[in-house]
Amino acid sequence: MSGEPEGRIDPLVRLAREAIEAYVRDRTVIEPVQLPEMEPRRAGVFVSLHRTDGSLRGCIGTTQPTRATIEEEVVGNAISAASRDPRFYPLTPAELDDLDISVDVLGPAEEVNGLADLDPKEYGIIVRTADCRQALLLPDLEGVDTPEQQLRITCRKGGIDPDLDRYCLSRFRVERHH
Repeated sequence: MSGEPEGRIDPLVRLAREAIEAYVRDRTVIEPVQLPEMEPRRAGVFVSLHRTDGSLRGCIGTTQPTRATIEEEVVGNAISAASRDPRFYPLTPAELDDLDISVDVLGPAEEVNGLADLDPKEYGIIVRTADCRQALLLPDLEGVDTPEQQLRITCRKGGIDPDLDRYCLSRFRVERHH
């Protein structure tokens, strides 16, 4: 477990950790209950896993809610980040103690006219093409300082050519839980 006392850990991060540990150790999927600290709602959620050195170890999410509650969204995406991110092998039990977890709850996406409407520190972006390809980049990521960088990285993630493909841009804010 991370260096913080149990009571001080954000409830969504605590839930994500419990889901990951149960799945990685026992291959069980926990049934989340309504967190008393959270008001009931549905939202898209991304769960990001980092090693203690800061390097990415997994990140999976949903742009829109796909489950009945935010707690179910966190559990499903936490397990996916630990076991189904195609960039990484599934997490092993030996890695659990040195894992930093963050949960980003996505606000509503709004379509924008272009790069002038973006701020990579404040907004994440979604790039969608006319043929239904899509990619997303969360806001406030280290090394992403300009809207041009943000667009280039997002397009690369989605196999989108920003010079040839027709696409639309949307931006969103996140509520970040550490």
